[in-house]
Amino acid sequence: MDPFIILQMIIAAVIAAVVYTAIGVAPGTDETAVLAPVTLALIVAGVPLPVVLAFFMAAIVAKKLTDSIPVAVAGIPGGVMSAPMVEHAMILKREGHATLSIRKMASGSVIGTLVALPISLLLAALLTPLADVVSQYASQIFFAGAIFLALMSKARLISLISILLLAVLIQSLRHFYWGMGIIPENKVVFISFFLGITIGPMMLNLLQLTVSGERDKLKSNEPKTITLQRQDKSESQRWPNPFRVLTPQESASAAVSSTIGSATFFMSPVGITIFLGEIMSSLAKGKVAKACRAISSMDAVTNASYIAGILIPLAALGIPMSPMAIGPGNAFFNAPPVLTLENNAHHLMSFGDIAIASIIGAAIALMLTYPIAVRYARPICAFVFRYIPHEAFIGTFFALVMLLAYMDAGVVGILGVLVLALVAGVLNRWGVNYGVQFMTLYAAPWLMGLLA
Repeated sequence: MDPFIILQMIIAAVIAAVVYTAIGVAPGTDETAVLAPVTLALIVAGVPLPVVLAFFMAAIVAKKLTDSIPVAVAGIPGGVMSAPMVEHAMILKREGHATLSIRKMASGSVIGTLVALPISLLLAALLTPLADVVSQYASQIFFAGAIFLALMSKARLISLISILLLAVLIQSLRHFYWGMGIIPENKVVFISFFLGITIGPMMLNLLQLTVSGERDKLKSNEPKTITLQRQDKSESQRWPNPFRVLTPQESASAAVSSTIGSATFFMSPVGITIFLGEIMSSLAKGKVAKACRAISSMDAVTNASYIAGILIPLAALGIPMSPMAIGPGNAFFNAPPVLTLENNAHHLMSFGDIAIASIIGAAIALMLTYPIAVRYARPICAFVFRYIPHEAFIGTFFALVMLLAYMDAGVVGILGVLVLALVAGVLNRWGVNYGVQFMTLYAAPWLMGLLA
């Protein structure tokens, strides 16, 4: 590989680690919303794919390392994947172990990353011979995946119904664009619709603010108070070692959970995180020991499922066959006009390029973010809560989404995004998860062609 490209990957990984360390601490920063538009913009801008992948991998590892910090110190999830850890983290906080909670979760993330990288690359090598078969039946597989994820969710009935409704809306908008002459008929709008689904929950919340009754419910006469527990100075001065922070039993649970999470890359990361976390916690005795085992295993699974979810489809299959690849990492598979399902990062990067970029990105994020997260968790959290408004993050990503939608189909493209976003937001609130919606986006042309 060109040494200049390697240098660019290192620089990109450092930037991603720094930026997403701060973003991870900010509460409510969903992985798809804060990473998918940025990845898409970098690819469309022509940044070399190995550089984007190094950036992406560093961002994922850094965010997953830090989004557990607000959970431990304030009981507020930093992102969707950290929400299942709140209950166990609050047990440790009530027992006076908030700092220990941060160290356990961050160390679990490190083990999850270290385990997931080699296992993902091994599984990718084993699955590569199946790539042609999988690609041939991609639309059918996406439809089956949407059905599978719908059946796995709690809101099964509405999730199944939404597949047809969302497919009709998506294809209707596309035919409207073609009929109005906004885009040529040989062009398929994808970026706009993907981003519309991504910002769906946020758009619905913004729309609710225009209704006086809903807005009044959110008003508060007193500012919200968040208490940050004081950090142990002796702990913050030590250079952290994840295998010393975790007990041998916790390290083993985290490693086993990471292995299973990597192998089940095609399943919902949230579901597998909760499932494995509860199983591993049941092996410990005592309230504190159970909570420590749960959070370290859960954080390991989140990293492993995210890393495997992008690496295996990218290195082996060439189509986004996981919630991670369909969500935050989707731009590597479909970023028109640069990348398409038929000619994407899988086809343009060698297995070695993918492995090197992933290792560089993950390694730099671990080296930079892990010591910072463990030693300076409280001051970082306090700084972000005091001086970086949540609205600043959301506004930045919303503006980027609107820009990319305009590039896709002009002003009408922005309106299409808003319509789809509101529908997707309502479905999300009713229990239809991102995985079902994104897989429906891919399967919509085949499904409507089947029913026509």
